[in-house]
Amino acid sequence: MRLLLVEDEEDLATAVRLGLTRVGHAVDVATDAAQAYERLSYTAYDLMLLDVNLPDSDGFAICRAIRRGEVPVEGAGELRILMLTARGALRDRVRGLDEGADDYLVKPFALVELLARVRALLRRDTGGAGAVLTVGPLTLDAARHAATREGAPLALTNKEFGVLHYLMTRPGHVVPAEELLEHVWDENADPFTQTVRVTVGTLRRKLGGAAIETVIGRGYRLREAA
Repeated sequence: MRLLLVEDEEDLATAVRLGLTRVGHAVDVATDAAQAYERLSYTAYDLMLLDVNLPDSDGFAICRAIRRGEVPVEGAGELRILMLTARGALRDRVRGLDEGADDYLVKPFALVELLARVRALLRRDTGGAGAVLTVGPLTLDAARHAATREGAPLALTNKEFGVLHYLMTRPGHVVPAEELLEHVWDENADPFTQTVRVTVGTLRRKLGGAAIETVIGRGYRLREAA
């Protein structure tokens, strides 16, 4: 999934980004509100991890502006917001949720808890009931970052896992290559390359060839009876 991390502490941002990318997420980083607003205006993120204390604003104001429609946000209705802050008083947690945050995590936090909260919010976004998805003979366990076909483990790269995860949340639906690029790759991906086609091609071979079909001119579809 495509995530935006808004955090001005460089070391923390680097550690969180690394932890999220290791489990297959594409992560862009903004160090202040201005950068966050700019990225949100042209990229439809699945989730934003938002620090409260920023050099040019605060997370409460950013969250409020997004939820009230005061700033342009691509895909605003689907955006989940997880606040990250050292301000752990009850009044601050309540304020964050009242301003529109979906969850609130107090610093310092363990990476495993952050990843679990991200999984929970993304399940809410896609309507999934749990961390384990099953489509035909395919099973994907987001918590363990593992996938199998008919019980046999699949050796997938992070991008292959990300593509499979995205397609498995939308079985039977045609997903355009542009949508995969936007949700599985970060802002450094070149939209003019064949990276999506190549990744889907290698994933299709690992799945046995027939699981993913190409709908010419429209995109890719995961067969529900793969």
